[in-house]
Amino acid sequence: MGYVHIYCGDGKGKTSAALGLAVRAAGRKRKILLVRFLKTDDSGEVAALRYIPGIEVMPCDKVFGFVSRMDERQKAQAAAWNQERFEKGCRKAGEGKYDVLILDEIVAACNYGMVREEDVIRFIKERPEKLEVVLTGRDPSGALLALADYVSDIRMERHPFTKGIAAREGIEW
Repeated sequence: MGYVHIYCGDGKGKTSAALGLAVRAAGRKRKILLVRFLKTDDSGEVAALRYIPGIEVMPCDKVFGFVSRMDERQKAQAAAWNQERFEKGCRKAGEGKYDVLILDEIVAACNYGMVREEDVIRFIKERPEKLEVVLTGRDPSGALLALADYVSDIRMERHPFTKGIAAREGIEW
């Protein structure tokens, strides 16, 4: 039986926790599909994951920037692209060749209206029985939380960003 994991909260480390699970699963010969939302492939973890057998990162071939900086036309384009990305990832995961599906920042994608949450819920309910699914992002809805077998709330107590220090290559991205 595959379970549903949610890594949420305002702290740093939600994606890192999900990727730690991916590395552990790959070490046990499991096949992992990672689909990222609202991010680019320009991050240290994506570069490193490409060297680990068993982990497939669905390429992020389009960049829209921060949702808060988009106009309505850009938001509509970004939503269509992210929804299509979600559907493609689900189709791939549904083929039965993966053991773990990580939907990184899917919670934020739902909260911003970039992916329809009802589709995420439907996929979770109808997924292949043995598929482990990991969702990351802040502020998951009660409906998503109700479907989860694991919920880890990663809380920020202190972060340099609050002092105006920008994200650092190799540490935050």
